[in-house]
Amino acid sequence: MSKTIGFIGLGTMGSPMAVNLAKAGHTVHGWNRSDGRSGPLLAAGGRAAASIREAVREADVVITMLPDSPQVEEVSYGPDGILAHARRGALVIDMSTIAPRTSTELARKAAEQGIRVLDAPVAGGEAGAIDGVLSIMVGGEAADFEEAKPVFEALGRTIVHCGPHGIGQTVKAANQLILAVNIQACAEAVVFLEKSGVKLEAALDVLGGGLAGSHVLTRKKNNFLRRDYTPSFTMGLHSKDMGIVSDTARAIGAVLPLASIAAQLIGSAVARGDADLDHSALLRGVELLSGYDAQ
Repeated sequence: MSKTIGFIGLGTMGSPMAVNLAKAGHTVHGWNRSDGRSGPLLAAGGRAAASIREAVREADVVITMLPDSPQVEEVSYGPDGILAHARRGALVIDMSTIAPRTSTELARKAAEQGIRVLDAPVAGGEAGAIDGVLSIMVGGEAADFEEAKPVFEALGRTIVHCGPHGIGQTVKAANQLILAVNIQACAEAVVFLEKSGVKLEAALDVLGGGLAGSHVLTRKKNNFLRRDYTPSFTMGLHSKDMGIVSDTARAIGAVLPLASIAAQLIGSAVARGDADLDHSALLRGVELLSGYDAQ
């Protein structure tokens, strides 16, 4: 069941994902747009490719893990891109978080070259990528999803075929909407509790054990307590994702009041210079609005 995989994008998420694929017995040829990112993959038994062509020309599966739609389009199209050099019948799996319309257009153009596509964005952050426990939401043909399962199983624990092309990205956008609103609610609760004189750690413990508990509260509790905003997922990337939510909602006629507010608050944090901080740094904005300096 091992595959030859061309892996495009060895960043914060892509590098540990490529490593896990190599450890699972797949032959992985990794390429990154900037140099110096192939070390972990090489240590895991993978190979570094000098170009996209070299990474994909013999691949059964090509995986892209990139920041946004423009980067996916850049590596996919043109004379040096994936579609120009992947073999006919290959399966391209885009695991980036991008606009659903970009995914559907990629699938359409790839089909003209006899190349199949799945959109398969992930949730779980850097820790989930390292541990191989990502949630993977997949759009595309059911038969292609079944073929890709051994690849997905090296990367994640919750793996669901959600529907046709673009639907994986739509589900990921919903994930980011819920996450943004949840983090903002937790941040507001932190300031509410502190200004009331409550012992914060004890309060968050008891809240976490009841209906108010959530993965966000569990995973971000120490960020809030310590004001530690070392990024597991940056504010800048979450701002990009909320743009996808807003654009898609407008296109389909969905009115999302809380999503709009959350997008504005995240955008405000980015404008203040917090783009490279963890998205739990939404707490800084609540602190500023509440009359004291953010920590």
